[in-house]
Amino acid sequence: MEKAKDGYYFCYVEEDLPGFGLSGFGETAKAAKEDMMKAYQEIKEMQEEEGEEMPELEFFYKYDMQSFFDYFSFLNVTKVAELAGINPSLMRQYTSGVTNARQKQYDRIRVAVERISKELSAATF
Repeated sequence: MEKAKDGYYFCYVEEDLPGFGLSGFGETAKAAKEDMMKAYQEIKEMQEEEGEEMPELEFFYKYDMQSFFDYFSFLNVTKVAELAGINPSLMRQYTSGVTNARQKQYDRIRVAVERISKELSAATF
């Protein structure tokens, strides 16, 4: 999932699929994901009509920084920055696309998000 220079989001499958490509576009990361899943359903229906077997795909999403924080908009960017040990103002520049994070910063943010994920998965009420 990537945010393009024109401001739209682009979602695509990196792997080669048998006889078709799969992608989606939208004004938000969610819309791009929904567009891709709609295309997947349409391809499955076409394949079935033609008597061909369509593989069931399992999707794993890899996001660029802007797409991630657009899709998971409930995450507080300032709090994620603090957890990652990054200046919140700089983090907002990363998430808005004003500046790009270096790999070291990406890694710090990824570790912080993984920590949040673990804490959420261990929580119940």
